[in-house]
Amino acid sequence: MKLNRLSLALAACALSAGIVVAAQAATNETIVTVVKVTGISWFNRMDEGVKEFAKAQGVNAYQTGPGTADAAQQSQIIQDLIAKKVTALAVVPYDPPTLEPVLKKAMDKGIKVVTHEADNEKNTMVDLEAFDNSAYGAALNDRLASCMKSEGKWATLVGSLGSRSQVQWADGGIDNAKKKYPKMELVEKNLETNNDGEHAYVVAKEVLRKHPDIKGFQGSSSLDVLGIGRAVEEAGLQGKVCVYGTGLPTEAAKYLESGAINGIAFWDPKLAGLAMNKIAQMLIDGKTVKNGDNLGLPGYESVTVSKGPGKGIIVRGKGWVSVDKSNYKQYNF
Repeated sequence: MKLNRLSLALAACALSAGIVVAAQAATNETIVTVVKVTGISWFNRMDEGVKEFAKAQGVNAYQTGPGTADAAQQSQIIQDLIAKKVTALAVVPYDPPTLEPVLKKAMDKGIKVVTHEADNEKNTMVDLEAFDNSAYGAALNDRLASCMKSEGKWATLVGSLGSRSQVQWADGGIDNAKKKYPKMELVEKNLETNNDGEHAYVVAKEVLRKHPDIKGFQGSSSLDVLGIGRAVEEAGLQGKVCVYGTGLPTEAAKYLESGAINGIAFWDPKLAGLAMNKIAQMLIDGKTVKNGDNLGLPGYESVTVSKGPGKGIIVRGKGWVSVDKSNYKQYNF
C-alpha cells in the first residue's frame, strides 16, 4: 500500500511538473530586433540594450540584420523570422516603404511589430521615435549656423534617401536655415552616402572639390560625419569648414579633438533597443503605450503618442544629446 501511495505521489509530481513545463513552453516568447546593418558601432550599442532587456526580463530576445545596408536583405531576414514564428519583431527599417509587404505579412500571422526611425511605416503597431525629427535637424542646423557665423555655402548628406528619419533631419535643418539664416546658401542637398563612412568620405571630397569655398556640412547617418571629418582633416580645413551631424562620441572622438568635426548629436541606441523591446513586450501582454507614459528610461519618461499613417501609433521621446569637444568624453559609446 505504501508503495502504491508513493507511486501515486510521484506520478502526481511528474504530472504537475509536466503541466508546468507545458505552460512554460506555451508562453515561450521570442522578440527579435532587426537592424539596418550589423557590425557598426551604432547597432552594436543597440545590441547591448537588447541583451540587457533579455537578461532582465528572462525572455528570448536577440538582434540580427544584414551584413550590408540593403533593404532586400533586411526583408529576407524578416521573411525567415516569420517562418520561425517569432512572437514579436522590433525593426529599424533601412527603407520603410520596401518593408511594407513583409511587415503586413508578419502582423497577419499574429506577430507583434514595433519599428524605429520609420514614422511613415503603415504596417506597424508602434513606431518609436527618440524625438521630433524636424526639431532635431533644426537644432543641429542652429549649431552649424553659429559656427558658420550664419552665412556661406553648406551641404547636407544622408545615408539613404529611403531612410525616413535621416531625410527628416536634413530637411529640418534646411527649413530652419531658410527661415532663420538667409545668408546660408545650400549648394548640395541630401547627397547619399549608403550609410558607409568610406562613401561619405568620397562624397565629401567631391563637394570640397566642387565648392572650394564651402563653409559647412550637416550629416545624417552616424557615419556621415566620419567621412566628412576625414575629408576636411585631409584637406587641412579644420577651423574653416564647420561639420555637424549625428554621430557616436567614441567614433567621432579623434575628429572632434582635431577640429575636423565641430559637434555631434545622438540618442543612445542602447536605450532605443531597450524601449523597442519593452514596447514589444507590452504588445505581447495585451497592453499599449499611452500619451504621457513613462517607459522607465532616460529620454522616455513622458512620451507623446500620435496616430501613425496606418492603424498603429507613433511614440516620441525627448532623447537627443548634443556634444562637442568639451563634453563628448562624458559618453563612453
